[in-house]
Amino acid sequence: MLDYDQEAERYDELRGGEPRAAAAAEGVLALVPDGAGTLLDAACGTGIVTRRLAEARPGLRVVGSDLSPAMVRRAAARLPGAVVRADSRRLPFPDGRFDAVATVWLLHLAPSAEDVRVMVAECARVLTPGGVWVTTADKGAAHNVGSDIDAVLASRPPSEARDAADTVTACAREAGLVPAGRGGFRGHGQGRSPRRTLADLRRGWFMTLPPGDAATESFATRLAALPDQDRPRPDPRFTLLAFRRPDGTARPGS
Repeated sequence: MLDYDQEAERYDELRGGEPRAAAAAEGVLALVPDGAGTLLDAACGTGIVTRRLAEARPGLRVVGSDLSPAMVRRAAARLPGAVVRADSRRLPFPDGRFDAVATVWLLHLAPSAEDVRVMVAECARVLTPGGVWVTTADKGAAHNVGSDIDAVLASRPPSEARDAADTVTACAREAGLVPAGRGGFRGHGQGRSPRRTLADLRRGWFMTLPPGDAATESFATRLAALPDQDRPRPDPRFTLLAFRRPDGTARPGS
């Protein structure tokens, strides 16, 4: 698992910067009803997407939250007074606080299936009746674009996809939410090159290939042998799922 306090300084630079953020915000807002007045961007990271969400809809009050202190500092500089440090498993907001909640690239990082269930339940809890939760799903699969890099990495030990669409949908249903749409966006600037993938490999990006492990070095050797070391392969396209809390329907357990 990456240390996101250490990642904060170069996070945006390594993940497509403003073009990627603009695409993510556009994709999220396409699934948020026009009448929404409040939105929580949970696990907002550096706030680069959060700021875009706020700028795109001047009437929408956007709040960000993240667990990493370094990420919160960067996000707070982009949205002064609108960012809090919080664990997405224990959101510090009352029931029914937001008309919309977004979780972009959160669920795949959950330590366990139970953590996913709790995170989804928290997103549902803070939604108003009729409110919409929008989340990314199947992030790992999105990065497989059929390139020569993917061919090299295909035999690596598999890891459980915490954010698999079927899993997310089941957790949403358990939390009292119903499907409300589907979308996506292009990960501008996130097409992998062999050299960049090798650097990510050696800093712990791939959870089943720890830095320094003999198997990791075997994959590193094969990546280093690929042609066009600095040419990015195609960008991924990320999936977004939307779920709505039905009007007048109590949450499970309430």
